[in-house]
Amino acid sequence: MTLKRKIAINISIAFSILYGLSAVLLYISSASFRKDEFRNRLEDKAFTTTRLLFEIRQIDRQMLKLIDQNTINKLYNEKTLVFDASYKLIYSSIDDATIAWNLNDLKRLKTEKKIFRSVAEKDLVGVFYDFKGTNDYYVLIAAEDKYGHQQLDYLLQILLVSFFLGTAIVWFSTYAFIRKQLKPLDDFQNDITNITANQLHSTLEVSSENDEIAVLTRTFNEMLQRIDNSFNAQKEFTSNASHELRTPVSRLTLQLDSLLRQENHSEETQNYLQNMKADLGQIADLIHSLLLLARMNEQSPSEFGLERIDEIIFDAFSKTQSVYPDFHLNFAISGEQDPDLEIRGIKSLLEIVFLNLFRNAYLYSDDKKVNVRISQSAKGLVAEISNSGQPISQDIIPKIFEPFVRGENSAATQGSGLGLRIAKRILDYHNVSVSYFEFGGIHTFTLLFTTSN
Repeated sequence: MTLKRKIAINISIAFSILYGLSAVLLYISSASFRKDEFRNRLEDKAFTTTRLLFEIRQIDRQMLKLIDQNTINKLYNEKTLVFDASYKLIYSSIDDATIAWNLNDLKRLKTEKKIFRSVAEKDLVGVFYDFKGTNDYYVLIAAEDKYGHQQLDYLLQILLVSFFLGTAIVWFSTYAFIRKQLKPLDDFQNDITNITANQLHSTLEVSSENDEIAVLTRTFNEMLQRIDNSFNAQKEFTSNASHELRTPVSRLTLQLDSLLRQENHSEETQNYLQNMKADLGQIADLIHSLLLLARMNEQSPSEFGLERIDEIIFDAFSKTQSVYPDFHLNFAISGEQDPDLEIRGIKSLLEIVFLNLFRNAYLYSDDKKVNVRISQSAKGLVAEISNSGQPISQDIIPKIFEPFVRGENSAATQGSGLGLRIAKRILDYHNVSVSYFEFGGIHTFTLLFTTSN
């Protein structure tokens, strides 16, 4: 999970908890207020009924029932009962509603003066009145607070909708805000991802704001400069050392050639000199490879020119065949449509790739033959180089492009173990992917020149 989503989710959770607690408190307070307000209304109704019944003598009970009938809509599903001191019912309102009561309720009123409880959907209030000069009276009145419950239900709907809607708005707005605030960090990540080994000299743009990201960018530029200096020092040492070694190796090779041209050597001495020359040739190849690796990144990819891959392949084959005259090439272009054979790169370096692949194909093949097939895929131009030969160990395949790695089939073959490593470095430098697989004694290297190349 990204940092932006974590922050947005955490803020949304915090908002949801705070808003949820506030909504619960608001709903509980509203429910309590509704209950108290309706209780007061019931008590007022009970007092009014008792007052009309017993204090205003001019109004008889029939008139009270008429008044009660005309005002019954004030309380929904209302029922009023009035009892005298002997718990005898002396008044009942005109309606079909019922009140769940028992004698203990009236006895409780004697001591507690007021009772209140909710039964099913109704609220019941009991009041004890002790009018001076008269007997004791007990009033039970129950009604359903239809409108109060409707208001609570409506409030609950509003709270739920606002809760989910508010949470969603907070999540998206927070995510958008955090994304905007962290955009410089995303740009920084993209910039450092695009830095390759040949771009260590480049620096990232530092914003004018003196925030944490600007400090991080400046620190990264300083670190990049130190890495570039160290990398250049290593390349310079490798280049200088290799260059200094070339002269004595070349001198020794010439001296050995001069000795070999003399005819007064024994067969044993002749073989000894030939082995020395082969060893010097291997050392010369190793020095050349080290020089090539050290100088590979001197040209920027932006300076790559358009080259035809078929010309590179044939030039590399010609140079290989000049050393190995019995080497043969089968070249084919497959596909329904002719592929675009132009690629961007440095021709001399790409020739070295095919030279190394062709040399390996000759040295390790059974028939001294290499097959090259060019095709066009959805991702780009594909070049497949294959040859038959002895299978190699499965443990070697993942390490085949590492330096100084040689398989069992190379025990009797001279080499530095850097050929495929150099080819891989050159292909990486050109943003070309390379893969290897072996099946049924057929070794295949697949090169993909993507459109970005």
